[in-house]
Amino acid sequence: MTDSTPPRVLTVAGSDSGGGAGIQADLKTMMALGVHGMSVIAAVTAQNSLGVQGYWELPPEAVRAQLDSVLGDIGAQAVKTGMLASPVLVETVAGALGPYPAPVVVDPVGVSKHGDSLLAPEAVETVRALLLPVATVVTPNLWEVEQLTSVKVEDESGLRRAADAILELGPAWALIKGGHLPGAPVDLLTDGTSEYRFTAERHDNRHTHGTGCTLASAIASRLALGDEVSEAVRQAKEYVTGAIARGFPLGAGIGPVDHAWRWR
Repeated sequence: MTDSTPPRVLTVAGSDSGGGAGIQADLKTMMALGVHGMSVIAAVTAQNSLGVQGYWELPPEAVRAQLDSVLGDIGAQAVKTGMLASPVLVETVAGALGPYPAPVVVDPVGVSKHGDSLLAPEAVETVRALLLPVATVVTPNLWEVEQLTSVKVEDESGLRRAADAILELGPAWALIKGGHLPGAPVDLLTDGTSEYRFTAERHDNRHTHGTGCTLASAIASRLALGDEVSEAVRQAKEYVTGAIARGFPLGAGIGPVDHAWRWR
């Protein structure tokens, strides 16, 4: 690669036909942060501002072929995973990323912003056993923490207990997103030794579709640019907070965050 080639980041996730989350949000985030985004589509959703009307997984051989094609030729300085839907897709992706020498940011997508399930119940154990151990950073929200560990967080004091439970599953770092707790939003990042807390202003804006995808992709982008994990999370939080503040209405339901807020 030449000096003019930007860092490359690969997203492995589902396609959001409404453009607010999934592959589409990931690629927008990557462009906004100055890296070259690439994609492996694991599933296709029929989705709009009102919810997910349906999703269809790609065959595992198609997902593996995309992974081999991109990583074998172009390569990546970081990888982000999102919606993987089924045990066989989780197994396929984990098998490809385990030996690959780049940081992996796992957004353990279990449910959409509208409450629609995006991960088969039988896939949860596969995520625990195969995907989390290959992760550099895992970014669960509180519902996903409970799904993966049975730990229920009700206030800020429970964030560290949740992080420790996630770390027991094998990732290097856990970022527990506490935005749904009462009070000022706070996220906790830890590797079990170092601990960082990130606070942000709570914006009165219901248009937050794609927040989790955007944050994980921003972390992966900053890692590809050379940041240490704590700095990558800090920079990603700053970006996503601005995107939430400027989220806009789209359709009749929940609109997306604004990935281009720094340009407008």
